[in-house]
Amino acid sequence: MELTAWLSLLSICILGAMSPGPSLAIVIRHTLGGGALKGIVCAWAHALGIGIYALITLLGLAVLLKQAPLLFNGIALAGAAYLAWLGWQALNAKGGVQDKLDSGKQASWLTAARDGLAISLFNPKILLFFLALFSQFVKAADTVSGQALIVLTPLLMDGLWYTLVALMLSHPRVLPKLRANAQLIDRLSGIVLILLACRVVYTTLWS
Repeated sequence: MELTAWLSLLSICILGAMSPGPSLAIVIRHTLGGGALKGIVCAWAHALGIGIYALITLLGLAVLLKQAPLLFNGIALAGAAYLAWLGWQALNAKGGVQDKLDSGKQASWLTAARDGLAISLFNPKILLFFLALFSQFVKAADTVSGQALIVLTPLLMDGLWYTLVALMLSHPRVLPKLRANAQLIDRLSGIVLILLACRVVYTTLWS
Protein backbone atom coordinates (compact mmCIF):
# COMPACT_ATOMS: atom_id res chain seq x y z
CA MET A 1 0.00 0.00 0.00
CA GLU A 2 1.35 3.42 -0.97
CA LEU A 3 2.02 5.97 1.76
CA THR A 4 -0.53 8.44 0.37
CA ALA A 5 -3.25 5.77 0.36
CA TRP A 6 -2.41 4.77 3.92
CA LEU A 7 -2.44 8.37 5.10
CA SER A 8 -5.89 8.80 3.57
CA LEU A 9 -7.03 5.62 5.32
CA LEU A 10 -5.51 6.85 8.58
CA SER A 11 -7.30 10.20 8.41
CA ILE A 12 -10.66 8.54 7.72
CA CYS A 13 -10.16 6.12 10.62
CA ILE A 14 -9.25 8.96 12.99
CA LEU A 15 -12.29 11.00 11.99
CA GLY A 16 -14.51 7.94 12.28
CA ALA A 17 -13.21 7.14 15.76
CA MET A 18 -13.61 10.73 16.96
CA SER A 19 -17.21 11.14 15.79
CA PRO A 20 -19.48 11.19 18.87
CA GLY A 21 -22.12 8.53 19.28
CA PRO A 22 -23.11 5.47 21.34
CA SER A 23 -19.52 4.17 21.43
CA LEU A 24 -18.40 7.31 23.23
CA ALA A 25 -21.36 7.07 25.62
CA ILE A 26 -20.46 3.50 26.59
CA VAL A 27 -16.78 4.28 27.17
CA ILE A 28 -17.75 7.29 29.31
CA ARG A 29 -20.17 5.23 31.43
CA HIS A 30 -17.65 2.45 32.10
CA THR A 31 -14.90 4.96 32.88
CA LEU A 32 -17.10 6.79 35.38
CA GLY A 33 -18.44 3.62 36.93
CA GLY A 34 -15.22 1.61 37.05
CA GLY A 35 -12.25 3.90 36.49
CA ALA A 36 -9.76 4.26 33.68
CA LEU A 37 -8.95 0.55 33.33
CA LYS A 38 -12.60 -0.44 32.83
CA GLY A 39 -12.92 2.33 30.26
CA ILE A 40 -9.79 1.07 28.48
CA VAL A 41 -11.11 -2.51 28.47
CA CYS A 42 -14.33 -1.23 26.92
CA ALA A 43 -12.30 0.81 24.40
CA TRP A 44 -10.20 -2.10 23.15
CA ALA A 45 -13.16 -4.48 23.01
CA HIS A 46 -14.86 -1.87 20.84
CA ALA A 47 -11.69 -1.63 18.73
CA LEU A 48 -11.75 -5.41 18.28
CA GLY A 49 -15.22 -5.13 16.79
CA ILE A 50 -13.93 -2.43 14.43
CA GLY A 51 -11.08 -4.75 13.41
CA ILE A 52 -13.58 -7.54 12.72
CA TYR A 53 -15.55 -5.26 10.40
CA ALA A 54 -12.32 -4.24 8.66
CA LEU A 55 -11.47 -7.92 8.13
CA ILE A 56 -14.99 -8.63 6.86
CA THR A 57 -14.63 -5.78 4.36
CA LEU A 58 -11.19 -6.99 3.29
CA LEU A 59 -12.56 -10.47 2.59
CA GLY A 60 -15.44 -9.06 0.57
CA LEU A 61 -18.03 -10.38 3.01
CA ALA A 62 -19.45 -6.93 3.75
CA VAL A 63 -20.79 -6.63 0.22
CA LEU A 64 -22.29 -10.12 0.43
CA LEU A 65 -23.89 -9.23 3.75
CA LYS A 66 -25.40 -6.08 2.28
CA GLN A 67 -26.79 -8.16 -0.61
CA ALA A 68 -28.50 -10.51 1.86
CA PRO A 69 -31.15 -8.12 3.22
CA LEU A 70 -32.77 -10.62 5.59
CA LEU A 71 -29.46 -11.34 7.32
CA PHE A 72 -28.37 -7.71 7.31
CA ASN A 73 -31.74 -6.49 8.62
CA GLY A 74 -31.73 -9.20 11.28
CA ILE A 75 -28.33 -8.06 12.56
CA ALA A 76 -29.46 -4.42 12.44
CA LEU A 77 -32.65 -5.11 14.41
CA ALA A 78 -30.80 -7.24 16.97
CA GLY A 79 -28.37 -4.37 17.39
CA ALA A 80 -31.22 -1.90 17.79
CA ALA A 81 -32.76 -4.06 20.51
CA TYR A 82 -29.44 -4.21 22.36
CA LEU A 83 -28.93 -0.45 22.09
CA ALA A 84 -32.47 0.17 23.35
CA TRP A 85 -31.89 -2.18 26.30
CA LEU A 86 -28.69 -0.36 27.26
CA GLY A 87 -30.48 2.97 26.90
CA TRP A 88 -33.40 1.81 29.07
CA GLN A 89 -30.97 0.67 31.77
CA ALA A 90 -29.27 4.05 31.70
CA LEU A 91 -32.52 6.02 31.85
CA ASN A 92 -33.77 4.00 34.81
CA ALA A 93 -30.33 3.94 36.49
CA LYS A 94 -30.73 0.19 37.00
CA GLY A 95 -27.20 -0.95 36.49
CA GLY A 96 -26.28 2.60 35.47
CA VAL A 97 -23.40 4.74 36.63
CA GLN A 98 -25.37 6.39 39.44
CA ASP A 99 -26.42 3.08 40.99
CA LYS A 100 -22.89 1.70 40.73
CA LEU A 101 -21.50 4.74 42.54
CA ASP A 102 -24.22 4.70 45.22
CA SER A 103 -23.66 1.02 45.99
CA GLY A 104 -19.89 1.14 45.77
CA LYS A 105 -19.97 -1.63 43.16
CA GLN A 106 -18.25 -1.58 39.80
CA ALA A 107 -19.17 -3.20 36.52
CA SER A 108 -17.14 -6.34 35.84
CA TRP A 109 -14.33 -6.49 33.30
CA LEU A 110 -16.48 -8.88 31.28
CA THR A 111 -19.39 -6.41 31.21
CA ALA A 112 -17.11 -3.59 30.05
CA ALA A 113 -15.68 -5.80 27.30
CA ARG A 114 -19.11 -7.12 26.31
CA ASP A 115 -20.61 -3.65 25.98
CA GLY A 116 -17.67 -2.30 24.00
CA LEU A 117 -17.65 -5.22 21.56
CA ALA A 118 -21.44 -5.28 21.17
CA ILE A 119 -21.70 -1.54 20.50
CA SER A 120 -19.32 -1.89 17.55
CA LEU A 121 -20.66 -5.17 16.16
CA PHE A 122 -24.38 -4.36 16.55
CA ASN A 123 -24.20 -0.85 15.12
CA PRO A 124 -25.07 -1.13 11.41
CA LYS A 125 -23.81 2.42 10.93
CA ILE A 126 -20.27 1.07 11.34
CA LEU A 127 -20.80 -1.59 8.68
CA LEU A 128 -22.17 1.05 6.29
CA PHE A 129 -19.15 3.25 7.10
CA PHE A 130 -16.83 0.47 6.02
CA LEU A 131 -18.88 -0.25 2.90
CA ALA A 132 -19.00 3.40 1.84
CA LEU A 133 -15.54 4.67 2.74
CA PHE A 134 -13.29 1.82 3.70
CA SER A 135 -13.82 -0.62 0.84
CA GLN A 136 -12.07 1.73 -1.62
CA PHE A 137 -8.76 1.02 0.13
CA VAL A 138 -9.08 -2.76 -0.18
CA LYS A 139 -7.90 -2.62 -3.81
CA ALA A 140 -4.72 -0.89 -2.67
CA ALA A 141 -3.95 -3.74 -0.27
CA ASP A 142 -2.26 -6.05 -2.79
CA THR A 143 0.29 -7.48 -0.35
CA VAL A 144 0.12 -9.22 3.01
CA SER A 145 1.55 -6.15 4.73
CA GLY A 146 -1.01 -3.92 3.00
CA GLN A 147 -3.83 -6.22 4.09
CA ALA A 148 -2.51 -6.15 7.64
CA LEU A 149 -2.56 -2.35 7.53
CA ILE A 150 -6.16 -2.42 6.29
CA VAL A 151 -7.21 -4.32 9.43
CA LEU A 152 -4.82 -2.91 12.03
CA THR A 153 -5.12 0.80 11.18
CA PRO A 154 -8.81 1.22 12.12
CA LEU A 155 -8.45 -1.18 15.05
CA LEU A 156 -5.50 0.66 16.57
CA MET A 157 -6.82 4.17 15.88
CA ASP A 158 -10.16 3.32 17.49
CA GLY A 159 -8.56 1.69 20.52
CA LEU A 160 -6.04 4.49 21.02
CA TRP A 161 -8.65 7.24 20.70
CA TYR A 162 -11.03 5.75 23.27
CA THR A 163 -8.10 4.90 25.54
CA LEU A 164 -7.20 8.60 25.45
CA VAL A 165 -10.84 9.45 26.23
CA ALA A 166 -10.85 7.07 29.22
CA LEU A 167 -7.56 8.48 30.54
CA MET A 168 -8.72 12.09 30.20
CA LEU A 169 -12.04 11.40 31.90
CA SER A 170 -10.37 9.57 34.78
CA HIS A 171 -8.03 12.47 35.57
CA PRO A 172 -8.28 13.41 39.29
CA ARG A 173 -9.47 16.91 38.39
CA VAL A 174 -12.12 15.67 35.96
CA LEU A 175 -13.52 12.43 37.39
CA PRO A 176 -15.04 13.85 40.61
CA LYS A 177 -16.91 16.52 38.64
CA LEU A 178 -18.24 13.97 36.19
CA ARG A 179 -19.28 11.61 38.95
CA ALA A 180 -21.14 14.44 40.64
CA ASN A 181 -23.23 14.57 37.47
CA ALA A 182 -23.45 10.81 37.02
CA GLN A 183 -27.24 10.75 36.95
CA LEU A 184 -27.35 13.37 34.20
CA ILE A 185 -24.76 11.39 32.22
CA ASP A 186 -26.87 8.25 32.66
CA ARG A 187 -29.91 10.09 31.32
CA LEU A 188 -28.09 11.63 28.35
CA SER A 189 -26.42 8.38 27.35
CA GLY A 190 -29.74 6.59 27.66
CA ILE A 191 -31.41 9.09 25.34
CA VAL A 192 -28.57 8.81 22.80
CA LEU A 193 -28.75 5.01 22.78
CA ILE A 194 -32.54 4.85 22.47
CA LEU A 195 -32.60 7.47 19.70
CA LEU A 196 -29.97 5.52 17.78
CA ALA A 197 -31.99 2.31 18.26
CA CYS A 198 -35.09 4.05 16.86
CA ARG A 199 -33.08 5.38 13.92
CA VAL A 200 -31.73 1.91 13.17
CA VAL A 201 -35.23 0.41 13.21
CA TYR A 202 -36.59 3.19 11.00
CA THR A 203 -33.82 2.99 8.40
CA THR A 204 -33.95 -0.82 8.41
CA LEU A 205 -37.71 -1.23 7.97
CA TRP A 206 -38.86 1.91 6.17
CA SER A 207 -36.04 3.37 4.12
